[in-house]
Amino acid sequence: MGDDSEWSKLPVDQKCEHKLWKARLSGYEEALKIFQKIKDEKSPEWSKYLGLIKKFVTDSNAVVQLKGLEAALVYVENAHVAGKTTGEVVSGVVSKVFNQPKAKAKELGIEICLMYIEIEKGEAVQEELLKGLDNKNPKIIVACIETLRKALSEFGSKIILLKPIIKVLPKLFESREKAVRDEAKLIAVEIYRWIRDALRPPLQNINSVQLKELEEEWVKLPMGAPKPTRFLRSQQELEAKLEQQQAAGGDAEAGGDDGDEVPQIDAYELLEAVEILSKLPKDFYDKIEAKKWQERKEALEAVEVLVKNPKLEAGDYADLVKALKKVVGKDTNVMLVALAAKCLTGLAVGLRKKFGQYAGHVVPTILEKFKEKKPQVVQALQEAIDAIFLTTTLQNISEDVLAVMDNKNPTIKQQTSLFIARSFRHCTASTLPKSLLKPFCAALLKHINDSALEVRDAAFEALGTALKVVGEKAVNPFLADVDKLKLDRIKECSEKVELVHGKKAGLAADKKELKPVPGRTAASGAAGDKDTKDVSAPKPGPLKKAPTAKAGGLPKKGKPTAPGGTGSIGTKNKKGLETKEIVEPELSIEVCEEKASAVLPPTCIQLLDSSNWKERLACMEEFQKAVELMDRTEMPCQALVRMLAKKPGWKETNFQVMQMKLHIVALIAQKGNFSKTSAQIVLDGLVDKIGDVKCGNNAKEAMTAMAEACMLPWTAEQVMSMAFSQKNPKNQSETLNWLSNAIKEFGFSGLNVKAFISNVKTALAATNPAVRTSAITLLGVMYLYVGPSLRMFFEDEKPALLSQIDAEFEKMQGQSPPTPTRGLSKHSTAGTDEGEDGDEPDDGGNDVVDLLPRTEISDKITSELVSKIGDKNWKIRKEGLDEVASIINEAKFIQPNIGELPTALKGRLNDSNKILVQQTLNILQQLAVAMGPNIKQHVKNLGIPIITVLGDSKNNVRAAALATVNAWAEQTGMKEWLEGEDLSEELKKENPFLRQELLGWLAEKLPTLRSTPQDLILCVPHLYSCLEDRNGDVRKKAQDALPFFMMHLGYEKMAKATGKLKPTSKDQVLAMLEKAKANMPAKPTAPAKATSKPVGGSAPARFQPTSAPVEDSVSSTVEAKPDLKKVKVPGVSSKAKSTQGKKAPGKTNIKEDEDKSGPIFIIVPNGKEQRIKDEKGLKVLKWNFTTPRDEYIEQLKTQMSSCVAKWLQDEMFHSDFQHHNKALAVMVDHLESEKEGVIGCLDLILKWLTLRFFDTNTSVLMKALEYLKLLFTLLSEEEYHLTENEASSFIPYLILKVGEPKDVIRKDVRAILNRMCLVYPASKMFPFVMEGTKSKNSKQRAECLEELGCLVESYGMNVCQPTPGKALKEIAIHIGDRDNAVRNAALNTIVTVYNVHGDQVFKLIGNLSEKDMSMLEERIKRSAKRPSAAPVKQVEEKPQRTQNTTSNANMLRKGPVDDMSSKLNQARGMSGHPEATQMVRREFQLDLDEIENDNGTVRCEMPELVQHKLDDIFEPVLIPEPKIRAVSPHFDDMHSNTASTINFIISQVASGDISASIQALTQIDEVLRQEDKAEAMSGHIDQFLIATFMQLRLIYNTHMADEKLEKDEIIKLYSCIIGNMISLFQIESLAREASTGVLKDLMHGLITLMLDSRIEDLEEGQQVIRSVNLLVVKVLEKSDQTNILSALLVLLQDSLLATASSPKFSELVMKCLWRMVRLLPDTINSINLDRILLDIHIFMKVFPKEKLKQCKSEFPIRTLKTLLHTLCKLKGPKILDHLTMIDNKNESELEAHLCRMMKHSMDQAGSKSEKETEKGASRIDEKSSKAKVNDFLAEIFKKIGSKENTKEGLAELYEYKKKYSDADIEPFLKNSSQFFQSYVERGLRVIEMEREGKGRIPTSTGISPQMEVTCVPTPTSTMSSIVNTNGEEVGPSVYLERLKILRQRCGLDNTKQDDRPALTSLLSKPTVPTVASSTDMLHSKLFQLRESREQHQHSELDSNQTHSAGTVTSSSSSTTNIDDLKKRLERIKSSRK
Repeated sequence: MGDDSEWSKLPVDQKCEHKLWKARLSGYEEALKIFQKIKDEKSPEWSKYLGLIKKFVTDSNAVVQLKGLEAALVYVENAHVAGKTTGEVVSGVVSKVFNQPKAKAKELGIEICLMYIEIEKGEAVQEELLKGLDNKNPKIIVACIETLRKALSEFGSKIILLKPIIKVLPKLFESREKAVRDEAKLIAVEIYRWIRDALRPPLQNINSVQLKELEEEWVKLPMGAPKPTRFLRSQQELEAKLEQQQAAGGDAEAGGDDGDEVPQIDAYELLEAVEILSKLPKDFYDKIEAKKWQERKEALEAVEVLVKNPKLEAGDYADLVKALKKVVGKDTNVMLVALAAKCLTGLAVGLRKKFGQYAGHVVPTILEKFKEKKPQVVQALQEAIDAIFLTTTLQNISEDVLAVMDNKNPTIKQQTSLFIARSFRHCTASTLPKSLLKPFCAALLKHINDSALEVRDAAFEALGTALKVVGEKAVNPFLADVDKLKLDRIKECSEKVELVHGKKAGLAADKKELKPVPGRTAASGAAGDKDTKDVSAPKPGPLKKAPTAKAGGLPKKGKPTAPGGTGSIGTKNKKGLETKEIVEPELSIEVCEEKASAVLPPTCIQLLDSSNWKERLACMEEFQKAVELMDRTEMPCQALVRMLAKKPGWKETNFQVMQMKLHIVALIAQKGNFSKTSAQIVLDGLVDKIGDVKCGNNAKEAMTAMAEACMLPWTAEQVMSMAFSQKNPKNQSETLNWLSNAIKEFGFSGLNVKAFISNVKTALAATNPAVRTSAITLLGVMYLYVGPSLRMFFEDEKPALLSQIDAEFEKMQGQSPPTPTRGLSKHSTAGTDEGEDGDEPDDGGNDVVDLLPRTEISDKITSELVSKIGDKNWKIRKEGLDEVASIINEAKFIQPNIGELPTALKGRLNDSNKILVQQTLNILQQLAVAMGPNIKQHVKNLGIPIITVLGDSKNNVRAAALATVNAWAEQTGMKEWLEGEDLSEELKKENPFLRQELLGWLAEKLPTLRSTPQDLILCVPHLYSCLEDRNGDVRKKAQDALPFFMMHLGYEKMAKATGKLKPTSKDQVLAMLEKAKANMPAKPTAPAKATSKPVGGSAPARFQPTSAPVEDSVSSTVEAKPDLKKVKVPGVSSKAKSTQGKKAPGKTNIKEDEDKSGPIFIIVPNGKEQRIKDEKGLKVLKWNFTTPRDEYIEQLKTQMSSCVAKWLQDEMFHSDFQHHNKALAVMVDHLESEKEGVIGCLDLILKWLTLRFFDTNTSVLMKALEYLKLLFTLLSEEEYHLTENEASSFIPYLILKVGEPKDVIRKDVRAILNRMCLVYPASKMFPFVMEGTKSKNSKQRAECLEELGCLVESYGMNVCQPTPGKALKEIAIHIGDRDNAVRNAALNTIVTVYNVHGDQVFKLIGNLSEKDMSMLEERIKRSAKRPSAAPVKQVEEKPQRTQNTTSNANMLRKGPVDDMSSKLNQARGMSGHPEATQMVRREFQLDLDEIENDNGTVRCEMPELVQHKLDDIFEPVLIPEPKIRAVSPHFDDMHSNTASTINFIISQVASGDISASIQALTQIDEVLRQEDKAEAMSGHIDQFLIATFMQLRLIYNTHMADEKLEKDEIIKLYSCIIGNMISLFQIESLAREASTGVLKDLMHGLITLMLDSRIEDLEEGQQVIRSVNLLVVKVLEKSDQTNILSALLVLLQDSLLATASSPKFSELVMKCLWRMVRLLPDTINSINLDRILLDIHIFMKVFPKEKLKQCKSEFPIRTLKTLLHTLCKLKGPKILDHLTMIDNKNESELEAHLCRMMKHSMDQAGSKSEKETEKGASRIDEKSSKAKVNDFLAEIFKKIGSKENTKEGLAELYEYKKKYSDADIEPFLKNSSQFFQSYVERGLRVIEMEREGKGRIPTSTGISPQMEVTCVPTPTSTMSSIVNTNGEEVGPSVYLERLKILRQRCGLDNTKQDDRPALTSLLSKPTVPTVASSTDMLHSKLFQLRESREQHQHSELDSNQTHSAGTVTSSSSSTTNIDDLKKRLERIKSSRK
C-alpha cells in the first residue's frame, strides 16, 4: 500500500508514465476524464499530453492499454494539437494494437485511425497502414486492410487515395494467408463500388478464380454512385447542409455530387507507365525500311506487342511515329498499313496527351489513306484517328482536316466527315466555339451537295452532331442558305446522335427539362472512360454540373462553366425565337397591304400617297400613333415598312413628312420583331437620306434602331456597301460618322473588319475632304478596339495621309474603348457566344491578325530542303536554315501548314553547333510572328523543345531560347504550354540552367493569367524539388515562382502536394508556402485579360498594369521581357554580337544599358516588416554568426531577390571582389536618387555589408566604409531611425572592424560610429561598443574604450547602459590591461566621465587596486591642468559627425515606432524652411539630433537635460578671445551681406561666454524692435530659436551649477533671452516661421525653466518665471497654429514616455494644450487638420486607451478627448475627411473614436451658435431621459466593480454626484452587498478630502502659483488681439518686461517689485476651484450629457480660474516610485514588442 500512496499523489501526466501498471491505469482513467471535460480544443492542457499519447496506445499491459486507447481516442477527437501525433500513434496502433487478441483493442485502434483521418490527417494514416501491409504478422495485415476498407467506405475515394492501395492489391491476393486474401477481396469490392470498371485493368493478372469471385461480387453491387457517410472536420458544415436538403426532400445536391464522383478515378491513372523505346528491336529502323514486306511486318509486330501496354512512359517517340507514318502513307501492302495504324492507336492510347505533339504530323496522312477501300484497313485507320483525336484538340488539327475536305476522292471526303462527326461528339459547346464551327460548317455544306450519296450522308451526320452539341442558335447562322429538306435531314440526324458526355450537353440547347440522367453517364462510363479524361481535361466536369445547377443544386465546382457551360445553355433557352426571325421570308406587296390594313386605320392607308403634303403629314401622325400603341407580337414589321416605302416612299419631298417617316421606321425597329428582310427594304432609302441636312439625324436614329434589332455587324456591312455604291460624298461621310458612333455604342464584337477596311480605303482615296476626314475618324475609333496592328493595312497610303492617320491614332493612344451601351439587352446571346472562347486567351485581340493575307509556304519546304537541314555537314545545315529564314522573310505572313519543317527544325535545336542552335531559335522567332496565333498547333512539337534549350550551358543560347519562347507565348497565350505533362517533364530534368530559366519564365508569365489548365499541378512536385536544389539560383527562382503557382492552384492544393515529400523537406516547404501565402498576389481581373493579348507593338506597354500589383516576387516583371535575360552575365555581349548574324551588332549593348537603367532597389510594401516578423518568428535564421556560413548568404540572396535588381544582385554575390566594388559604386551612384528604395532595403544592405567586413580584400572594405559614411549621412538627413533588427545585425560586425591594423580603416569606422548616433540612440549603441571591449584584439579594445569616452562626453552619463555604475566598473577593469593603448584608453574614458560628472565617478567605479587607482588619480590631475584639451580632441576626432546634415532646423522627432513613414516626415517638415537650415552650424546640430533620436531614454534625470553639455565641447567661437569683444553695431562693415551678419550674431547667442551672448541678444533685440529692420530676421527664425534654447540649456545645465558665476549675470541673461523672445513673438509674420521641431524644443526649454526650483530661490526668480509665463502665452497665440499644436502633442507624448520626466512637466504641457483648445474656434480654419490628426493618431498608437488609463494622472486621456471633441464640434462630419495622411488607420483608435463622437453629436444635434447652445443646454438637460442617466450610472458602477477601473469609476461617480446633487444612486446600491456599499461611500469620501485639500493649498504641489495659471485657457475672442479678456493688463506688462531688460543693460537694479502690480496681478490669482473647473469637466463619459451646459459655463469662466493643482498626486513617495517602476516596465515591454 505504501507504494500505492506514493504514486497516487503524482500529477496525472506523471502517472501515465509510471512504471507500475496500476499507476498507469489510474493515470489513463483520470486523463480520460480530463479530456472529456476540456471544452476548448485549443486549451493548453492538451499540449501536456502531446508526447504521451503514443505510450497510451502502445502500453505493454493489455488491460491498461485498453483504457489508454479509450483516452487516446477522446484526445484525438477533441485536441487541436492531436494532428502532430499522427505518425507515431498510428504506427504504434499498427504494431502494438492490431496484433492484440482482444477484439475491443482492435476496434479502438481502427476508430483512432479513422478519427485521425477525420481531423485531416488521412495521408499520414494511409501511409502508416500501407507500411503495415508489409508486416510479417498476418493479423496486422488483416487489420490494416480492414481499416483502409472502413476508411474508404466512410470517407469516400476523394479522401482515401486509391492508387497506392490498388498497387498492392495483386500482392495481397497472392498471400498464403486465407484471412488476408478474404480481406483483400472485401477491399477490392469496396474499391469497385467507388470507381467501377477502372479497377479491372490493374487486377487483370490476378488468379482467374479470384477474379471470377470478384466479378460475382461486383455484379451484386447496387448501381447508384456511393456517397461518403463521414466527413472531414472541414467538410462537416457541408454534411449538415446536405442533411437539411434531404430533410427538405431535395436530393439535387447529391445528384450534383454523383455526376462528378464517377469519372473521378480513371483506370489509366492507376496503372504504372511502361518504358518501351529501349525495348524496340535494335534493327527496328532498318527493318521498317526493308524491301521485303515480311521484315517490315516483323518490325511492326514487335511494336504492336509493346504498345499493347495500357500506359506508356513519356519519351521522344518522334522517330517511331515518323516511321509508322511512312508505312501508313507510303507502304503498298495494305495489311502493313493496318498494322501500322494499330501501332499508332496503341501509342495514342498509351501516351494520351503526350502523343498530342505528334498528332499534327499523322492526321493528314491517315485521312488521305482513307482512299483504301478494304474494311479492315479503314477500320484500323478509324480507330487510329479516333485515338489520336483524344490526345489533342480539334482546334489543333482543324487546319489539316479542312485541307483534306477538298480532296476529290469521295471515300476520303466521306471518312473525313464521319471523323468530324465522331470528333464533335466529344466536344462541348465551349470546346466547339464559333470560330471553329464556321470553317467546318462551310466545308460540310459543300459536301451535302456532293454527287456521292455516302459523302452527303456523312456530312449530314457531322452537321447533325454539331447541331446537337452547340444547339440550333449557334449553327443556324451557317445554315441560312440551306433549303428546308436538307435542314430537316440535318435535324433528323441530330436527334439520332448520342453524345459521349451523355445527352445532357445537347439537350440543354433545345429542351427545357434539364434533369440529369445518371444512368446514361454510367453507361457511357466504360466507353467514355478515356474520353472524359482526355477531351481537354477541365471541361467535362463542369458540363455535367451545368444542368444540375439549374435543377436546384448549388454548382459547387461549376465555376469554370460560367462562360461556356451554364451561361450559354441559359441564353440558348432564352432566345430560341431569335433564330426564326433571321430567315423571315419576303412578302408580296398585296400580303403586306392586307397585314397593314389589319393594324392601321383605313384613312391612314388611303392618304399614304396623297398629293397634298399636309394630308400625308396627318397620315404619318396617325401611323405613328398606331405603331406606338401596337403590341410587339402583333406588329407586322415588314408590312409596315413596305407601306412607308410605297410611293412617294423615300423620294418624299416634304422634309416634315420625311422626318416623321424616318422616326416611324426607328419606332418599328425598336418596338417590333424587326428582321433583316424588313431592314433591307428600308436601308437603301435611309442611306440616301443620311446626308440630308434636315432629315439626316432621323435617318441615323432609324439606322441605330435597326442595328439594335438586327445586330450592328450585319447592319453596318449593308449600310457601308450601299453608301459606297452611291456617288453622294455627303452620304458617304455621314455614314462613316454614324458608324464611328455606332461602334462606340455597340462595341466591336463581330464586325467584319476586312470589309470595313476596303471601304475605308475607298473613302481615303475620295476627292471630298469631308469623306476623308470621316474615314480617318472611323479609323481612330477602330484603333481603340483593334490596336496598332490596324496600321498595317494602310502602310501603302501616301505619306501625307498616313501622317494624318498616325496623328488620329496618337490621339487615341492610352484611351480605353468605351463600354457598349446598346445591343446588350436584346442580344445578350451575342455576348455569350463571343465569350464562349473565354477560356482561350487568344481569340480576342488577335482576330485582326487573322484578316491578314497569309501565304502558303508548304510547297517551298521541299524534301531536299529538309534533308539539307539535317545534313551531316554543318555548313550545308546552315545553308538550309538560311533558306528557311529567307522563305519566311519573303512571305511575311504564312499559313500554319509548313509540312516537314517542324521536325527538321526540332532536330536543329539540339545541334552540336551552337551557332546553328541560335540561328534555329531566330527562325522560330520569325516563324511565331509570321504564323501568328496559328503557331498554337506547333507548341507541343516545337515549342516544348525550345524550352529544353533553356538548359543549355551557354548563356547566349539560353537568352535566345528565352526570347523565342516569349515570342511564341505572345502569339499563343499560355494555355497551350501549360496543358499536358510536357512542361512538368521539362522541370523534372535535373538541369540547373533549365530549371532556373523555366521557373523564371513561369514566374513572369503566371501572374498575367486569369486562369490556368489543371495540369499546372503536375509541375508542383518538381517545383518542390527545385526549392531544395543544390543550386542556389534554382532555389531562388523556385521561391520566386511559388506565390504565382499558389495564386492559380490555391494554398490547399499546394499544401496537399507536400504529402509525398520527406518529413524534413515537407516542413521546410510548408514554411515557404506559408510565407508565399502572405505575399500571394491577386489574380489579374477581367480587364487584364484584354490587355494581355496585345497585338504588335503595344505588348510591353499593355503588360505593365498586370504586373504592377504583383508584390515582391516579380522584381521587375515584364520590363523589357527578352532583354532581361539577354544580359544575364555581362561578359557575353561580345559573343552575342558575333553570333547574331543578321541582327544589328550593337543591339545587345543597348539592351544592357536599358536593363540597368531602372531602379536598383524595388520598393516592396511592408517588405522590411515582413522580414523582421520572419526573423522574430524564427522562420529564417537570425543574423548572428562568428563567420558567415553559406546558409546565411543564401538566405540573404533569397530575401534580396524581391527587392534588388537582378543584375545588381549578380554583382553583389559574385565570387570576384571586383564585382563587389562595381556593385558598391552603383549603390553610391543611386544613393541620392533612390532614397526610399535604400531605406526600404536598409536591413538587407547592412547585412550584405557585414558580409563584406569578412572579406580579406582591403579595397572592398574601404569602398564599403565610404558607402556607409554616405549612407548614414543620408539617413540622418532623411531623419530615419534604425530599427533594432538593423542595428543588432550590423553594429557588432562594424565594431569588429574598429580593431583593424590599418589606421585609415579604423578612422573610417569611428567616423561611421559617430554618424550612426544620429540615426540610432547613443544609449542603445553603448552596449554594442561595450561588448567590443571584450574582444581579444587589443586595438579593438582600445578603440572601443575611446568611443565609449566620446559617447559619454557627447551625450552625458545617461548613455551608460545598463547603469552608469555597471558600465564604469566594466571600463575600469581595463585600467589593468596588459596593453598600454588599452590602459590609456580606459583611463581617458574615465577622465572624460570625471569631467562630466565630477567626484561621483569614484563611487561609481567601486574598488580598484591601489596601482590602478593611483594611475587614475594621476591622470585626472593632469587632465585638470588642461581642460580644453578634451573638447578640441573631440572636434578632431569626430570631424564628420554632422558634416552635411541639412535638415536640423526642422529636425523631426522620432516616435518610439521605429520605422516612421516618410509621409509623416513630410507632414512634420512642411513648415520647415530649408534655406535657413543650410547655415546651421555644428554646435547646434548634434544636440538636437540626440534629443530627436533618443526617444526619451536620455532624459532620465530630473530636472531634464542635465546630460547635454555639448556647448562646452564644441566651442570654436570662444577660442579667439579678441573677436568676441570686437562684435559691435558696426559689425556690418566686416560682412558684406546682412544674412551672414545675422548668422554670426545668432551663433554668438549660444556662446558659453555670458557677456558675448548678451551682446548678441541686444543686437538682435534692436533689429526686432524696428519694424523696417525686423524683416531681415525672416528666414533665420528657426536658427535663432535653436541658438536660444541651446543657451537656455547651457544655463540650466552649466551656468546654474557653477558656484563661481554671479547669479545676477544669469538673471540678466535670462531677461535678455525672454525679452528677445517676447519681441519676436509680437511680430506675427516672424513668429509663424518657427517650425514644429524647433517649437517643440523651445516649449521644452521654457517649461523646464519654469519648473527650475533653483530660480525660485533667487530674488529676481519670481519675475523671470512670470515673464516666461507671459512668453509661453505669446508663443501659443502667435506661432503657426498647426506647428505649435503638433509640437505640443509630440512634447506630451515624449514627456509621458520618459520614465524620469516630472509629472508636473506633462501637466504644464497639457495646460498649454488646453489653451490651444480654447483658441481653436478662431484658429480652426488656419490649421492643417490632416497633420494634427496624424499626430493624434501616432499619439494614440503609442498610447492606446488602456495604456493612457494606467497613467497616474487622468489628465492625458481627458486632454486628448477634449481636443478631439472640440475638433469634432467645430468641423462636424467633415473631420473624417482629414485622415488622409494616416497610412494604416487600424493602428490606433482614432478613427473609431471620431466616429463615436460624431454619432453622439448627431444624437444630440443642437445648433452650433453660442446663443442657441446656451438655450439648448437646459433643453437637453430636461430631455435627457431617466433611462440615459441610468445607463450612465450603470456604466460607472460597472467600472467600480471591475478591478482595473475601480478608481476611475469612483472619480466619475464623485463628479456625477457633484454635478447632479439630486441624482438618486440608491437603486444601484440597494442590490449590492453591504461591503460594496461601504466601499463606495468610503471611496467618495477619500476623493472629496483629496480634492478639497488640494484646493486649499494650491502651492503644495511645488508649482508656483503664477505657474499654475500658465495655460489656463482664457476665452479670447479673437486670436490676433493682444489684449486678453482679463483687461488691459497685458499691454503694460510687455513694456515693463522690456524696461526691465533695458535697466539690466544699463546696470540699474531691478529689485523693487512693488511698482509692478500688473504682472503679478495678471499671473497669480489662485482661487479655490469652482464646481465647474475646466478639468473637472473633461471626463468623456459624462461629456455627452453636459456638452451644451459646459459650453455656457466655459464662456462665463473668468481667467483667474485655476484648475485644482495636480489632482492626482500620489500620497507618498513610495507609491510614486512604484508607479515609476510600473511605467518603466511598461516601456520596456512596449519596446520589446
